[in-house]
Amino acid sequence: MNRSWRAALTVFLFCLAGLLGGGILWLAGSPESASWLWMAGGIPALIDLLRRTWGALRRREAGVDVLALISIAGALLMQQALTASVIAAMLASGRLLESFAERRAGREMSALLGRAPRSARCYRNGALVEVPLDEIVPGDRLLIRRGEIIAADGTTITEHAVLDESALTGEALPVTYRSGDPVRSGSVNAGDAFEMVATATAANSTFSGIVKLVEAAQHSKAPAARLADRYALWFVPLALGMSGAAWLFSGDPLRALAVVVVATPCPLILAVPVAVVSAISRCAQRGILVKGGGALEALASARNLFFDKTGTLTGGQARLIRIDRTGAASRIDDTELLRLTASLEQMSHHVIAGAVVAAARARSIPLGVPDEVSEIPGSGVSGTLDGQRLMVGTYDYVTREAAVPGAVRELLDRTAVEGTAAVLVAVDGRYAGTLLLADALRTEAPRALRLLRKTGVRRIVMLTGDRHEVAETIAIGLNIDEVLAEQTPADKLSAITAARESGPTVMVGDGVNDAPALAAATVGVAMGARGATASAEAAGIVLLADRLDRLAEALHIAHQARRIALQSVFAGMGFSLLAMLAAAFGFLAPLYGALVQEAIDVAVIINALRVLRIRPLRAARHRLAAADVERLRAEHQRLAPVLDHLDTAIGRLASMHPHEALPALTALDTLLQAQLLPHESADDRDVYPAIAGLLGGDDPMAAMSHSHREIFRLHRSFSAGIARLKTQPADTALLHDLQRSLHALDAILRLHFAQEEEIYQSVSED
Repeated sequence: MNRSWRAALTVFLFCLAGLLGGGILWLAGSPESASWLWMAGGIPALIDLLRRTWGALRRREAGVDVLALISIAGALLMQQALTASVIAAMLASGRLLESFAERRAGREMSALLGRAPRSARCYRNGALVEVPLDEIVPGDRLLIRRGEIIAADGTTITEHAVLDESALTGEALPVTYRSGDPVRSGSVNAGDAFEMVATATAANSTFSGIVKLVEAAQHSKAPAARLADRYALWFVPLALGMSGAAWLFSGDPLRALAVVVVATPCPLILAVPVAVVSAISRCAQRGILVKGGGALEALASARNLFFDKTGTLTGGQARLIRIDRTGAASRIDDTELLRLTASLEQMSHHVIAGAVVAAARARSIPLGVPDEVSEIPGSGVSGTLDGQRLMVGTYDYVTREAAVPGAVRELLDRTAVEGTAAVLVAVDGRYAGTLLLADALRTEAPRALRLLRKTGVRRIVMLTGDRHEVAETIAIGLNIDEVLAEQTPADKLSAITAARESGPTVMVGDGVNDAPALAAATVGVAMGARGATASAEAAGIVLLADRLDRLAEALHIAHQARRIALQSVFAGMGFSLLAMLAAAFGFLAPLYGALVQEAIDVAVIINALRVLRIRPLRAARHRLAAADVERLRAEHQRLAPVLDHLDTAIGRLASMHPHEALPALTALDTLLQAQLLPHESADDRDVYPAIAGLLGGDDPMAAMSHSHREIFRLHRSFSAGIARLKTQPADTALLHDLQRSLHALDAILRLHFAQEEEIYQSVSED
């Protein structure tokens, strides 16, 4: 791209020097010398046009440069040196603007390449040494100082790390990570020095994969202007026909030249490529890597979207959703059960074990170090902690030493249908509870799909290898038109191939098994760029910011860029047609025609550059600071144990005697009054008015405030039931009423929290 910029600048300066130098000689009284200098100034543009036209003809393309070539060559042959020089300077200035837009798009992507680290500070034999990147191996302990770039993917082992991820995701503000959190290479340490453990080599890390993708995009063919070629198919013959007719009926070849001069289709030659490369630049600013103009143009016309499920519509990682202690012989509470389980699971490398540990750390639960740990991969792990013998794993693994109630088997059958993973726990040979984990829907997924519908998508299909029941569970509420479950990679490929027959198709995925479908789609979109994965390499667009709503932004930018490009083309060609008619009837000489065409060209190119100012597709007029969003989410995390406690109470209430239930329900009521209700009151008093101001409208948070009122109503009903239970301890019907109140409260709280999370993300600074 720099080479293209330098070449365009050189041609422009040569043409400009010839035009200005000839003008000076003409004013000095040397018209003959001025003519020679004007002719010399047009030669570089003529050579550049010959090269471009020949290349287009070899590729069997429309060759929109042919009119410009004829106009310059014709002006030179007819001794119209000044006209030739003006046309050459006009074309060179347009090419320079195009190169500027292309260079800017390249600069947005090249910023990544210039940031690539060359070495890292690593602990070896107790000493801190600087090592080349290719010597980093998984397990190495690295020190990342302030301002340094993380060289390899890994996990933090320092309490806090503040990272600037703007080059990877487009996120403007730093992100805080805690001990044990995964971090990606390419991020910049924006805080104090911290330590991390590498989990991949530098070559197999996120940043290396992104660099490879950027390099491939930069070395790919320049953005195609197929949109321009389609209009050139009729515009070029029309211009040549009008030129020939003007010459035939007037007998004046200068009229023919004037027609060709004003017909030089710079709106086609320049405006479309400028709009395309500007759109690529705008996408890069938003963390969206577009590998070529063809992908962007195809995205603008696509109406059918296919999504993979895991890692695309869902987060791709299991999350703790509930702790079930139905029938448990052990009386330890949920927090202690999670602490024991996570302490043991941190000794395992299984993905479910990592999710359990992450859940404990999110709740700020301190973990211990177990002894006598043994593991059967894929089944479970056992060990000793605080003098207690622990077993954690599958049903078959735990039942080797502990008796498990029959209700647990029924629970596992129900959750298996929903795609939920279950981790059973036994303490000292007695069943203690079950941790239920699931791959939860992405927070932004519902909003992203609504935005995609808003941008013109007509049909959304989910492709997944999961069972129908699991797929339908995820699809509910997303307004997905069709679900294709139990799909192999070959099935996905067949579905995409068949869909392409009915129109342009977009496939969105993130796994290696999605690569064939991504390559077969009109446009393949890869979620995130975790290393040089096959999916990212096969896709035409890569969402470096691992957020689904960025696809809606890419589609919005593609539509707006296409609209602006067409606006430039039609406006420019319309004015050119009027000027062609004036030239054909002798009202516009070649020189003045060139000046008129220059004015048209500058106007349409400046209009095309408006693509750089396309605003993100947002529901809110203003943004909420990322730090505020993080604080609001952290408050929800702190309330997670309250929801766990509520869920446990519901599960145990049915089997408890009223005399036994009263202390448990009273403790739950105290917890709700101390933590949940103050949070909801503060939200309604402080948070919702601020959010409403960002969203606009009369009262956009009215429905959420109504949910608060319902939460308070259910709590009052629950508290009143406890008061009656104290006076009527043997009333089983009252106990059933309390259980129903808790069921309703649990359901509305989980729905309410999910809605809040979605709203907070929609107004976040991203």
